Amino acid sequence: MCPSSAVATTESAPPPEPNEGVPEAPGGGGGGSWWKRLPRSLLVGAVVALVAGTLLLAGINRKSRPGTNGLQPSSIRAGLGQVLRLKGTTAAVRTRGILAPLLAGQQVSSLTITKLAQGGSRVKRGDLLVEFDRQAQVRDFMDKQAELSKLTANVAEEQAKEIAEKAKDETEIKQAEDDLSKAELEMQKVELFSRIDAEKAQETLDQAKATLQQLRETYDLKRKAKQAAIRILEIQRDRTRETMLHSQANAELMQIRSPVDGIAVLNTIWKERGPGEAEEGDQIRPGEHFMQVVDPSVMEVRVQVNQQDFLQLQVGQTAKIHLDAYPDLVFPGKLEEMALIGREGDFSSKLRTFVVVFSISGNDPKLMPDLSAAVDVDLAGHGRAAGGSQ
Repeated sequence: MCPSSAVATTESAPPPEPNEGVPEAPGGGGGGSWWKRLPRSLLVGAVVALVAGTLLLAGINRKSRPGTNGLQPSSIRAGLGQVLRLKGTTAAVRTRGILAPLLAGQQVSSLTITKLAQGGSRVKRGDLLVEFDRQAQVRDFMDKQAELSKLTANVAEEQAKEIAEKAKDETEIKQAEDDLSKAELEMQKVELFSRIDAEKAQETLDQAKATLQQLRETYDLKRKAKQAAIRILEIQRDRTRETMLHSQANAELMQIRSPVDGIAVLNTIWKERGPGEAEEGDQIRPGEHFMQVVDPSVMEVRVQVNQQDFLQLQVGQTAKIHLDAYPDLVFPGKLEEMALIGREGDFSSKLRTFVVVFSISGNDPKLMPDLSAAVDVDLAGHGRAAGGSQ
């Protein structure tokens, strides 16, 4: 059993290779294979550390780039820092808003559009922009007009009756005065009458006096009552006239005409099926701003600038304005206004954005409001101009 165990021991433990367990020097003659004999866990750790370091350096480099600092990138620098690119939207300097009419004396929840000018069409002053359904206003006007005619006739009839009744009452008063005068003359001859005739004459005189007094008192009361009745009819007539005039004015408000020359632009409003531009047949609320007429000859660009780029801007700087929808169009521009107070950013309350306005020189039929535009501000040119002026 000993020889067999010796043989097994010899087969399971082969003789060691030369230089086994002795690491070769990096500059030795081992042919650069020393790293192959390192533990695999050490190699994996080295690779992971190398990748993590690369990602960390990339993140630091990204944060250190100018113009970001955690802000939403509203600008891009081109060239060697001499041009600052900003993004904004075109707008008209002169514009007139068109509102749905507010009707006087009526509670109307919605107005129906029957005619509407096409968005983007050129209009002149006095041209029809929109017409609403005015059947209700016209019908109300005609009804009030007929009622006004009837009340006017009633007032004239009552006034004529009052004139006739007044003349009749005055005649009765005149007759009572004559009867009183006649009774007083009879009383002058009372000494010639018998006692019975004298008492009759006295009774006639007293009756004439009472009749005249009653007619005079009732005359004033009749006049006041009749004037009050006529005044009531006149008030009803005047109210009906005012209502008729309101209906006529409301019917005229159903047609809106352009106040100035320009281009009709339809605003986005909320409709039953969602947001969109107004169309014929739609119903909109009174007082809603659904259209505007803009003058395309004078345009500007409004830009939201972050606080870092804002420090590089000054009023009077020149710029080149490009329309994103029409890349071939380039307009010269100039910085006209800069907001003094900024608003909080979308991602942080410590960051501010400022509104900056650039004027556009020149005109083109394609230059319309609400187009996205790129503004290249010449920072170097303004610096040279400022230095030359000093």
